[in-house]
Amino acid sequence: MMSLQQMQEIIAVPHAPFDGEEPWSAPPRCTPVRLRRATDGTTPRLATSVAVWFDEEYLTVLFSASDDHIEASYLDHDASLYEQDVVEVFLGSDDPTRYVELEANPRGTMFDALIDSPHGVREGLRADRSWTCEGLWTAVRIESESSGMMSVDIVIRIPFAGLGRTVPVDGETWRANFFRIDRHPEQGDEFSAWQPTMKEPADFHVAAAFGSLRFTV
Repeated sequence: MMSLQQMQEIIAVPHAPFDGEEPWSAPPRCTPVRLRRATDGTTPRLATSVAVWFDEEYLTVLFSASDDHIEASYLDHDASLYEQDVVEVFLGSDDPTRYVELEANPRGTMFDALIDSPHGVREGLRADRSWTCEGLWTAVRIESESSGMMSVDIVIRIPFAGLGRTVPVDGETWRANFFRIDRHPEQGDEFSAWQPTMKEPADFHVAAAFGSLRFTV
């Protein structure tokens, strides 16, 4: 089994405009990445890809997923979305003890929290739900396929000002990870990650597993 350090990857994040007419289409310079099973890095039952790009105001993250059962009833901001179907974005700087956690469910409900993790793991972790990423928004598209499956696209627009950060310069890197939780009454729960945390039971709060976003102009 590969170590976390061996699995760490880099996503090239291009500078490109956001197309409000086609929010589900990533710019040509984007190369989507696939999520893997969070516990062991293998191929999950349900496929999920993530594309990332940025403009002068926002970092845009597009999750494109297949699904056969949607479990999402929470409508209140900062509800415990992770108890049901959800996608998650973790963003950090060079300090592994602090990062932000942003979530969106298939109903367009959002969660944002500032994470203080002095040990880089769940033990001792504190989540400040009172923190708000001002200007954060999401949009969701769900389409049924002839096979009976569904395609679920969730776009999350993260304002740099809401993170308290300036627009990245060419070559700048941020620590990051992307996740998906799928709940199914028969198939059971599935936890997917861009950078698998290799924890059983599944645990996303492993700072050592974060990969990197490298911004390119």
